Amino acid sequence: MRHGVGGRKLGRTTSHKDAMLRNMVTSFLKYEKIETTDIKAKELRRVAEKMITLAKRGGLHARRQAAAVLREKEVVQKLFDEIGARFADRQGGYTRIVKTGFRAGDSAPMAVIELMDKPDEKKGKKETRAKKETKAKAAPKAKKEPKAKKEPKAKKEPKAKKEAKPKAAKAEKEAKPKKATAKKEADKAE
Repeated sequence: MRHGVGGRKLGRTTSHKDAMLRNMVTSFLKYEKIETTDIKAKELRRVAEKMITLAKRGGLHARRQAAAVLREKEVVQKLFDEIGARFADRQGGYTRIVKTGFRAGDSAPMAVIELMDKPDEKKGKKETRAKKETKAKAAPKAKKEPKAKKEPKAKKEPKAKKEAKPKAAKAEKEAKPKKATAKKEADKAE
């Protein structure tokens, strides 16, 4: 029976798989974004989210549990100081997996796994939102009024031109046959 045994085997022995996941989670938390196969990314997500949960909990025991999995002391420090604080308000789902295509050598499906909220992205989103709000508050009526005035003028002008052109064209066509008929009549009279 295999009660309570979860996870994928990934074609490796248990010790090899565990070592690989420890290396991957260390690199992932160090660089906050890595590219790997789709299946490995899904397994990595399980381990990485547990590490981030430990960082959110804080404390010496949680730090020692994370240090037992992670390979570098600097990464443990970054996890508890920066990443744990960044996700303090979030209730889970700290990672995102984006499929990127297929590997050239063996056509394995590849994916990028990254942390959801990066500090740069948060600042950029807040700045753009703030800019939009200030622009909307500054002069929302001033923008709408000129557009309303310009649109009817623009619509009227093309209609007037279109109407003028067919009348002129009709007048020219009517004038040409009259000249031609006048010439024919003059030829007949001679």
